Amino acid sequence: MTKVLKLATVAAFTLAALSAQAATEPAVIYDTAGKFDKSFNEAVFRNGVELYNKDKGVKVKEFEPQNEAQREQGLRRLASRGNSPIVAVGFNMQSAVEKVATEFPKVQFTIIDSVIDKPNVQSVVFKEHEGSFLVGALAAMASKTGKVGFIGGMDIPLIRKFQCGFEQGAKYVNPKMDVFQNMTGSTPAAFADPAKGAELAKSQFAKGADVVYAAAGGTGIGVYQAAKDEGKLAIGVDSNQNHLQPGTMLTSMVKAVGLAAYQTWDDASKGTWKAGVKSMGLAEGGVDWALDDNNKSLVTADMKTKMDTIKADLIAGKIKVHDYMADNSCKY
Repeated sequence: MTKVLKLATVAAFTLAALSAQAATEPAVIYDTAGKFDKSFNEAVFRNGVELYNKDKGVKVKEFEPQNEAQREQGLRRLASRGNSPIVAVGFNMQSAVEKVATEFPKVQFTIIDSVIDKPNVQSVVFKEHEGSFLVGALAAMASKTGKVGFIGGMDIPLIRKFQCGFEQGAKYVNPKMDVFQNMTGSTPAAFADPAKGAELAKSQFAKGADVVYAAAGGTGIGVYQAAKDEGKLAIGVDSNQNHLQPGTMLTSMVKAVGLAAYQTWDDASKGTWKAGVKSMGLAEGGVDWALDDNNKSLVTADMKTKMDTIKADLIAGKIKVHDYMADNSCKY
């Protein structure tokens, strides 16, 4: 009798697990830059959607809005068709997610790079200041002029967070390092202006910078091209962009946005998805610096050893990095 009960219990759990998996209809809505932006959105597509489709044999429903109005329309369409959880890519999705999540309280939403306090929303944020500290340290090691630069996209606290972390990392290695910084604009269009990115990069190179870090989405493509044209070094962001200009890209500050999306869908299929804030830093594998065949010739063994030590000290808490968004200042 006991054996029969055990078998019945196992069968019940198996059915419950299968029904939970069957109930998930994973989806993603990209920002208007599109899934092939060679940066943030593409990292979600390559390292989240494609991997999940392959690993799980489950097709993730995708929506690419062509303008701002379509963000809310797309979210509502996915939710009304029973998709859940829905991953919304980027802080620009905040108002749309807030509105649609209220309309569909039984649908699970995950927003990347923003915080929404609702019982059916998971907010995934990253410790960009930690990853930016790392690439700032590497920039200082590689610089021959003692001058490096930062080019941001839209001038908002999140992008200032990248800039402040980068500055701290550079000055950790060389306290006398000059760190130039420019923001591209004050609207979302600032993330899709390669010509402006190239112009700003050239102005920093003219002042003596020989390594420039871009946290500017598609605008960074212009920064990297300018660095190649001028014989300088550049640092990519979000996805591993080392392959875009091999020999020019010193490294990339990688954000595991694809992993965050993958984990959302996987957790939901297991019935372990939770609302609330999920913070991913170095210790959680959320940020890192990229070393591969495209940039290994630019990173000496000594530089690699120093980077390993700095990374370990950051994870251990021996090095503290100020988060710009904690008080909207870069005082450290």
